[in-house]
Amino acid sequence: MRFVFECVECGGHYLPPEEMVYPDGPASPVWCTACQSAKRAAGVREDPLLARVALAAARAALARRAAEAAEQPARPDVRPSRPPRSRRARSGPGVLRGKLG
Repeated sequence: MRFVFECVECGGHYLPPEEMVYPDGPASPVWCTACQSAKRAAGVREDPLLARVALAAARAALARRAAEAAEQPARPDVRPSRPPRSRRARSGPGVLRGKLG
């Protein structure tokens, strides 16, 4: 599973590379690629405290999703293990209509 972040600037959700590195530099846990390049061009640096909080929140959400997936019980097999014992169990509405008519 991978981290999904929400951009602080535009509010969009984005999925950075697993190693958190883009070809032109490190990925930001605070800004998406468009906002990160705009902020870099404007000379604004991301707040390190905000970056740590974003990474911690993403890790907590990832751990919560993994725990929820582990808690879900497996669906039991509901197929019958043997055929029915009586004819009545095999009969249905179609059989009754044939006898009445």
